[in-house]
Amino acid sequence: MAAKKILLLTGDFAEDYETMVPFQALQMVGHTVHAVCPGKQSGDKIKTAIHDFEGDQTYTEKPGHLFALNASFDAVDAVDYDALVIAGGRAPEYLRLNPHVIELVRQFARADKPIAAVCHGAQLLAAADVIRGKRISAYPACAPEVRMAGGEYAEIEVTAAVTDGNFVTAPAWPAHPQWMAQFLQLLGTEIKL
Repeated sequence: MAAKKILLLTGDFAEDYETMVPFQALQMVGHTVHAVCPGKQSGDKIKTAIHDFEGDQTYTEKPGHLFALNASFDAVDAVDYDALVIAGGRAPEYLRLNPHVIELVRQFARADKPIAAVCHGAQLLAAADVIRGKRISAYPACAPEVRMAGGEYAEIEVTAAVTDGNFVTAPAWPAHPQWMAQFLQLLGTEIKL
């Protein structure tokens, strides 16, 4: 397996697990991962939030960890990366307002590079208009956005993920085992013990 170079797009109040777990897991299997946030430089820290499912109408939110970015958003060029990971949480709601973020997502989609999005990450996919005709999962509150962007909302278990073409999507962090496994398969990653 050739190691891949992966861009992880995150932001303030991204979901803690949905930022840290893919960042660490992808490095663990030998890939290079650059975590970036618009307006931030390598070494800057973002605040994360921990979202939990405790029987309420929606998730609860608690302060997460500070997460140190290891690359600068302004230096990112999609051509230099093999794949894109979009963290969920509240960050995508704001990141989708940034025209540079939208263009970056479009560049990955046009190049047919693997894109993994979890939870509210589908908000970026919808805003970038790259999911027409694709089966996309997301946090259930994002279903209307997926549908309005021409995607088919995949209503799956919170522990499941779905792959359609170059997109791997999941409803939330409980799906990490399936989401990461499907993304690694799309990347062509082989794990030998």
